[in-house]
Amino acid sequence: MSQVISQDATLDDIIFKDKNREFGAFVLRKTYPKVMKRSVLLGSALFVGALLLAAFWKQLTAAAEDKTEVTAEVMKLDKPAPPKKVELPPPPPPPPPKEIPKVTTTKFLPPEIKHDEEVTKPEPPPEEVRGNTAAESVKGETETYEPPVDPDAKGSEPVEPPKPAEDEIFTAVEQQAEFPGGSGAWARFLGKTLKYPSAAQRANVGGRVFVSFVVNTDGSVQDVQVLKGVGFGCDEEAIRVIKAMPRWNPGKQSGRAVRSRFTQPITFVLSE
Repeated sequence: MSQVISQDATLDDIIFKDKNREFGAFVLRKTYPKVMKRSVLLGSALFVGALLLAAFWKQLTAAAEDKTEVTAEVMKLDKPAPPKKVELPPPPPPPPPKEIPKVTTTKFLPPEIKHDEEVTKPEPPPEEVRGNTAAESVKGETETYEPPVDPDAKGSEPVEPPKPAEDEIFTAVEQQAEFPGGSGAWARFLGKTLKYPSAAQRANVGGRVFVSFVVNTDGSVQDVQVLKGVGFGCDEEAIRVIKAMPRWNPGKQSGRAVRSRFTQPITFVLSE
């Protein structure tokens, strides 16, 4: 026979309709709220009790620490004795002033003004001739003697500056080597002679190539080498242009033409 569910029935009554309610899940569901309430109250009471116990224990330990007494002995120190004044001996008396020796002076009389007729000039004393004299003059032989040269004498003759060696290569000279016609002529020569390498054009590469070379005394160029390049045929083209240059005006040192090393940058720029 089925049970009738009332309007005040709970969820448990609906679930366990027509089922045995004497034991099992129904009993657990009915007692679960009471058990949870007791567990929460008991846990809260234990937690609050633990906090109160910890606070009480902290107060006891703090009071015990406050009651510790510290005894210190204070020593009385005597005041230091005032420093003794050291009496310095009196300074020695200054030495007596030195006596300045007396110098006899002559009193100059004022000059007397006289006419020219009254002034008499003293005649010079006659010259005395000593030694044997001859009645006739004898002409002797004259010989020329060169003055002796002192080997230890220095600076008597002007010292010429050392002449530079012909094979010596200068890196800095008094008058720098120059392209014939100056920088303007060099720019015109570079514009006519320089050809942009095709490999550099395809790779869109440009930059400055620094070429070093030696300008001889006759203006010719030799020992051409690249100090810093950009590659893609630009270095080889720069060497070709340097070797195709006309003779330069050589550098000069002490007024003489010398061999000098020169560094020339060549710029490769792609025109848009």
